[in-house]
Amino acid sequence: MTMHRHPLGQGRLLAAAAAVVILVASFLAWYTAGGDTGGLNPIACNAFDGRCGTAGGMIDFIIALLVVALVALPYAIGDRPVAVDRGLSFLVLTILGWLALLYAVFSFLTQGDLVGLRPDRAPGTWLALIGLIALSRATYVISRGGDRV
Repeated sequence: MTMHRHPLGQGRLLAAAAAVVILVASFLAWYTAGGDTGGLNPIACNAFDGRCGTAGGMIDFIIALLVVALVALPYAIGDRPVAVDRGLSFLVLTILGWLALLYAVFSFLTQGDLVGLRPDRAPGTWLALIGLIALSRATYVISRGGDRV
């Protein structure tokens, strides 16, 4: 039995790269509190740390894993078409990713220290933002049918 492997299209390749960026961002600091004045040590929180209210970061991590699974699904199933492998699935994950990032940013803003969200103090948040922008572009390419090589 010969399986015909379909080439990875531009949209799915971009989606996979965006998911990797979001996964890397999850391990970086999403928010850093303190450390500017008064001799206090800064407290940095990544996507898995509950001290700073980064539940949105954890959700983005899970969404990135789901995007990787969705990209790999056609290769795992074989030559059969799968109903989940559509642009709508990528759209739902992208929207949920944006909502999770907004939730994380708003939870940081309620702490009152905007300095903690600067790119040098919260590289994970900014890298996740870049990853979600790339995932949005990938979703657009996939939904327009331009994903075929």
